[in-house]
Amino acid sequence: MTDAARPGRVTRAQRERQHRDPAIAPDAPHREALRTVLAHPFSVGFFAALGAFVAWWLGGLVLSISSLIVLIVVALFLAAGLHPAVRFFERRGLSRGWSVLVVIAIVLLAITLFFVALVPVIADQVRLIADHAPDWFQQLRRNRQIQRLDAQYDIMERTQDYVVSGDVGKQVFGGVVGVGVAVLSTLANAFIVVVLTLYFLASLERVKHAAYQFAPSTKRSKVSRIGDKIVDNIGAYVSGAFIVALCAGISTLVFLFIVGMGQYAVALAAVVALLDVIPMIGATLGAIVVSLIGVAISPATGIACVIFYVIYQQLENYVIYPRVMARSVDIPGSVIVIAALIGAGLLGVVGALLAIPTAAAILLIVREVVVPRLDTR
Repeated sequence: MTDAARPGRVTRAQRERQHRDPAIAPDAPHREALRTVLAHPFSVGFFAALGAFVAWWLGGLVLSISSLIVLIVVALFLAAGLHPAVRFFERRGLSRGWSVLVVIAIVLLAITLFFVALVPVIADQVRLIADHAPDWFQQLRRNRQIQRLDAQYDIMERTQDYVVSGDVGKQVFGGVVGVGVAVLSTLANAFIVVVLTLYFLASLERVKHAAYQFAPSTKRSKVSRIGDKIVDNIGAYVSGAFIVALCAGISTLVFLFIVGMGQYAVALAAVVALLDVIPMIGATLGAIVVSLIGVAISPATGIACVIFYVIYQQLENYVIYPRVMARSVDIPGSVIVIAALIGAGLLGVVGALLAIPTAAAILLIVREVVVPRLDTR
């Protein structure tokens, strides 16, 4: 049998054609790249070093503006969270422009009412809590359970030694300055986020349309469909988290007035609502803060706080949260935990807040793009 008749064998004529035309050979691209490197080693090395330097410079630039990038991402998420409200007014017959204006007016009105009506009350109650903190500390020291823990771990003695130490003045002064800087920085960041959120809300459709233009024309409709679904899910999650936190704050407010802690109710309800937004541990942290203050006031009040939050957290976990989040976050509980831990490790509290909708978006892309492509193989 000749070479031409043997299956899988390369004939002499084919070898000659491959030698004359290297592009026919299977490893022709690798050979061509190797020839280029060997022929121009200085040029290749120069451009490789230049590329590495540009990558290093861009990495440093991104790190230097990382805080601004975080603010932009937060504003995008908040704009997506307000998008369902815009859609609500659009379904009622308003145009897109008027719907955006109505939502912006409602947001600005809510912010104004918060600062005018609630901030002074919260500030007074926080000052009242700070004034009563030493008395509560002494009452905790007289509690039998606390005394047992103190006998084992010497908690109270260490705390007292720290407070009366000689360097505490410098530490407090530094802390006061640090708190002042932190407050100013937080207010500035909040103002930037509000402005960016309103801007992104007004131009969200244009931003989405511009982003979809980067997709190939043959796949643009699918990309826009997936992108719109991701934005809708993020909006549903953000608005749902706000509703859940609002329920926690209102429930705490009513409960504290019932048990006789009305003088601290607004401040503690605001703390519980803010902490409830944090995934996994936020509700527990809020319950611990309120319960500790309740125990310091009286053991009966502390026990009532513990019982209330045990019952309420069961209600929130199994009734409120599933009903509110059923349409926005369709991901397993283990993925929620892992995503929240990774987000908290990368960006702290902000990362934990953004991790769950980000994980939901990634899972949606996997279901809509990766899985169908794997099924066709």
